[in-house]
Amino acid sequence: MSNADLFPDPPGAGGGLDVSVVVPVYRSEATLETLTDRLLAVLEGLGLSHEIVFVDDGSPDGSWVILEGLRAAHPGRVVAVQLMRNFGQHNALMCGFRYARGRYVVTMDDDLQNPPEEVAKLLHAIEAGGYDLVYGRYDSEKKHSGWRNLGSAVVNAFYRLVFRNGVTVTSLRVIRRALLDSIFTYNLNFTFVDGLLAWNTQRIGSVAVEHHPRATGRSGYNPLKLLALAFNLFTNFSILPLQLVSCCGFLAAAGGIFMALVYLFLFVAHRIVVPGYASTVIAVLVLGGMQLLSLGVMGEYLGRLHLNVNRKPQYTVRQVLGPPGRAEERDGGVAGQRPLAARGEAVSDAYR
Repeated sequence: MSNADLFPDPPGAGGGLDVSVVVPVYRSEATLETLTDRLLAVLEGLGLSHEIVFVDDGSPDGSWVILEGLRAAHPGRVVAVQLMRNFGQHNALMCGFRYARGRYVVTMDDDLQNPPEEVAKLLHAIEAGGYDLVYGRYDSEKKHSGWRNLGSAVVNAFYRLVFRNGVTVTSLRVIRRALLDSIFTYNLNFTFVDGLLAWNTQRIGSVAVEHHPRATGRSGYNPLKLLALAFNLFTNFSILPLQLVSCCGFLAAAGGIFMALVYLFLFVAHRIVVPGYASTVIAVLVLGGMQLLSLGVMGEYLGRLHLNVNRKPQYTVRQVLGPPGRAEERDGGVAGQRPLAARGEAVSDAYR
């Protein structure tokens, strides 16, 4: 398929761009320049109007200084957004989406594990298959640590269970503009982008791509963050944990009634000589543990509801280098979602 087939209109027709690439940034000062050079080379080779939207997610290293340099070197093609603290990868993606102007929006990691050269495969796959969303599928063994692969497998298992979709979700994806526009009404803090997308379409595909070892440093995800991501998936997009708790409660109640009838029969038959200490302790421990587990699951739901009612911000922008893009059109009503300068507060040199 030629680029003319993929994009029949002239590049940038309709005042937008053909492709936006959104990259959350965290501890990646060593890879940003190489990533940008390779991405720009790929997009220029495709002959498409394009931009790269970097979102500095509270990175503690010198990533923002590098982004300032990249913005100065490529003023028309690089947008850099700096958040006021670390809000998490999926919240940073939502921020980047609001600044992206492309008809297709590609997301990828900042560590060069997603080769920029694979972007062309995603773009051709989404158009050829008529999909709204296409993931890059790692055919070979993923170049992550063992616990990271295990965490990803758990998240994907939960995703398939909740959304009844056999696709494997990855950080390398391309999204059609119409689908992306449908998720901007979500402005809460506990964000799981893949769940929001799956809520709005069933036209989801995948294409085989390469997956390279991390160029430098280590992953920003740890087991606790992956567990939090899994909780976001379940508690925001499913009531399955509550249903499981209900089933356990029903089984425990049924078992208790059955055992009560058994002991009542034994009592009436005068077959209980000495009351059993072990059975009492076991019953108390099992039922007490189930009660605490049930309260914990319900507490997760109530706690997230409490934070969302209090409007915990999805993200807060410190400054933006480059065109403000579409974010001004999509203030979701969360204080701190737009740049401070856009809310009439003083931020020196917020737009350049």
